[in-house]
Amino acid sequence: MSGPRSLLGIADLPADAIGRILSTAEGFGSVMDRDIKKVPTLRGRTVVNLFLEPSTRTSTSFELAAKRLSADVVGIKGAGTSMDKGETLKDTILTLEAYDPDVFVIRHPQVGACALAGRYTDAAVVNAGDGTGEHPTQALLDLYTVQREIGPVAGLHVAFVGDVLHSRVARSGIQGFRRMGARVSVIAPPTLVPRHLGTGLGAEVSADIRDISDADIVYVLRMQLERMGNGGFVPSLEEYARMYQVNHARLRPGQRVMHAGPVNRGVEISGALVDDPGSLIEAQAANGLVVRMAVLYDVLAEAAADGSAVREAA
Repeated sequence: MSGPRSLLGIADLPADAIGRILSTAEGFGSVMDRDIKKVPTLRGRTVVNLFLEPSTRTSTSFELAAKRLSADVVGIKGAGTSMDKGETLKDTILTLEAYDPDVFVIRHPQVGACALAGRYTDAAVVNAGDGTGEHPTQALLDLYTVQREIGPVAGLHVAFVGDVLHSRVARSGIQGFRRMGARVSVIAPPTLVPRHLGTGLGAEVSADIRDISDADIVYVLRMQLERMGNGGFVPSLEEYARMYQVNHARLRPGQRVMHAGPVNRGVEISGALVDDPGSLIEAQAANGLVVRMAVLYDVLAEAAADGSAVREAA
């Protein structure tokens, strides 16, 4: 095994590295079909899951991923830690560093927190969401889901719809899909689109919901009310739903729908569409486990596209 490498953003991963991780995830997927799903790949390694912001899907899948790889896992949530007493992230990392962890998986409400943590540890750092910054493992599991359910990403048109301004999912996703050859567009009220989005991330930008019509994949973004403060970004949720909600009436046959969750039913997406068996939402949630297994392996191991990770797991 080689020394650890961190995953702070999609920019850390060229296209061949993304392909390597997705291939490793595919191999771990076959392992998960066994009766006994635990493998010894990371036995003796320690993974610290430091989640200082609410999470269900990401925290659970990272914990399960580490345990399925036989790593020792320490789970720390924001409530009840010394950070409630005023301890800084730096001091928390330095304290935990004394236990010689191999990986920190960190979710934090501030952009750049994961990069900051990396300055004070020799362990790998995996960004599990830093404020409105990035969420690289979500982008990876989305790419994996599309690859499995639809086919090659190259040449597809992916339209992100909704609250791009506050969305780390969109920031990582736009970069990830474009890196793998997709055309990416963003459709949202101008108040929910970051300045310079087109030039900075290379996405087409529109305020007209009808422009989802030629997309192969419509990626619905959650309205992040907790980040909007006193509001002013949209007149009301009712008005937003009337103008931008993704529902069956606005889709053409054959379009596939994604959403990273949690879902605001009846706001950014209709409840009927969430429950539609043709949507990819359930597959996204399920695929988070094997992709995060692959990420943990990749930041610690000399990963290769020849299936060595899966042979070691066997």
